[in-house]
Order: sequence, then C-alpha cells, then structure tokens
Amino acid sequence: MTMLDDRQTAATPWPAAYPQGYAVVDVETTGLARDDRIISAAVYRLDARGDVEDHWYTLVNPERDPGPVWIHGLTSDVLEGAPLFPEIAADFAERLDGRVLVAHNAIFDWQMIAREYARARCTAPVRQRLCTIALSKELALPLPNHKLESLAAHFGVVQERAHHALDDARVLAEAFRPSLHAAARGGVRLPLLECRPLTEWSDAPAAPRVGHQASYRQGSWRPARKRPACPYPNPGRYEPGKPLAQGMRVAFSGDTSVDRELLEDRATEAGLHVATSLSRLTSLLVTNDPDSATSKTVKARTFGTPVIDEAAFTQLLRDIARTPADG
Repeated sequence: MTMLDDRQTAATPWPAAYPQGYAVVDVETTGLARDDRIISAAVYRLDARGDVEDHWYTLVNPERDPGPVWIHGLTSDVLEGAPLFPEIAADFAERLDGRVLVAHNAIFDWQMIAREYARARCTAPVRQRLCTIALSKELALPLPNHKLESLAAHFGVVQERAHHALDDARVLAEAFRPSLHAAARGGVRLPLLECRPLTEWSDAPAAPRVGHQASYRQGSWRPARKRPACPYPNPGRYEPGKPLAQGMRVAFSGDTSVDRELLEDRATEAGLHVATSLSRLTSLLVTNDPDSATSKTVKARTFGTPVIDEAAFTQLLRDIARTPADG
C-alpha cells in the first residue's frame, strides 16, 4: 500500500453500521454434499477496519475418504493423526465468536461449518456472514470471473498455495481489507446475510468415490425456510442465450448434486428470486431430470418456461446482469 493509500484509508469516514470484527474463513472438504466433511480450517481474525489481529489453522480427521486429494493435497495418511472436529470445535468457535464470518462463496463454508457443529451437538457462534463474491458485485469490480484468484489479482495479492486453507484465508483477508475500505468510501451497504444454525446432519458412512458428489436424497428431512423478499423488480422472463438478470424468478425440482439449499442460497445471493412454485412469471426451472413428469416440469412445458440442468444454471450464475433495486 502506498503512502497515498494509507492517507486515504486513515481519512475514510467509517460507517457506524459496519460490523466491529470479522473472521475470514476457509475450509477444505472431502466434497460438496451434505455428508461431506471438513478436513482443514483456517481463520484470520480482523478488526472493524479489516486489519489482521491473528490467525489460526488446523487439520481435521474426517474419519472417511479425504475426497479430491489432487485438489487439496491432504491424504488419509496426513489426516490420520489429526484431531476430530469435536476436539477443535471450541477453539474454532472462539475465533468465530461475535464476528461476521467472511468467505469466498460464504454459504458453502458456512453450511459445512454449521453441519460439523450440528454433528458435534453444538452450535457455531456466528450470526451473520459476508460473501466476498457478493461484495465484489456490489462494488462492481472489473473481474473476469468470481474466482478467488481473480479477486486476489485485482488487489495485487500473491497466492502461494491455492486450496490450502491457511493460504486461501490469508489471500482473502488481504483482498477483503481494500474491498471493505472501498465499500466504506462509497457508502456501500455490506451484503450481510443471516447464519442459521442447522438442526439436521448426516452421519451415514460414505464410500470412497472419485469425481462424484452425492445427490440430495429425496425423502430426507429438509426444514422449510422463509427467504427475505428479493430486493429487485422482475425484469421479465429469461431469454436463452442471454444472461440472467437480478430479480428474475427461478425454481428448482428434483435431486441436485450440490445441496439444494446451497444452490438456492447462491441464487438468492446473486439477486435472483427463488420461487417455490412455477407461474408464467418464472424465468427458469432448474432440474437434472427434465423428462420427469413432476408438477413443476409439466407447468414449465405449459408456460414455455426454459428448463436447464444444474451445470448450466451454475454457469449462468457466474454472469448475472445487475438490475436497479426497486425504490
């Protein structure tokens, strides 16, 4: 940071409504599904202005196959002597307590953490989360995509060990601080979302697998969730070949490879309206089984609503057109 940057930072009027502290978190996991486990976790604690206070890192024994070793590099041999999650839960909680959880794609990290605490029969002391993807969109940063490496490159942060929890958390902490100050200078309201503790978990043994994520199991219990109203007006129906726009309505049907709740939260954070049923206003139906005769797929055909699979929807989420908020 230059001397000019330091002076600008010192002179930044700080919004009173901003949080008093942050916990920048990264977790590496055995996969993406609800029965996957955390295998390493890192936390950088930051003060109200984003300055680093301390950091913490641990391996976690998942008591199962470690998943994509070629990504995170943590083998069963490395993890065998690591503590179990209940053994590090208190230390982890101490670093989260009273702070806003900050992560890149925060809903994923939060849900993995919340499930581990649920399995340990306790609750993570987190009330709010902030997704740095959502913040970069609020700041309209000129990023080619929403990968952590792109955010880091934008702020000149050097990544040393990608997919290592401690280095990913460091990189994110270093990129979050200038993002936070840019938000303060611009009077941007931080995209804070509520963190709800989970009251369900899966302890089912998981067989080793390669390149496969378990789907959401139909018939398993899933609590109903009341989502906040979408702040964007519906700009009209989606047109194939064009980007989605904030305010468009999307609905989901059937099993998904990524937890349905995670997909819905990603859609909400992107500014889409997640609908529980289909109408003529619905822009998209997301389903991996478009030929099924469910009530939603039947209605989609009746209304002429485009039906796409989960992979195509994930691609569309990467490029959401911004819509002016209503009022």
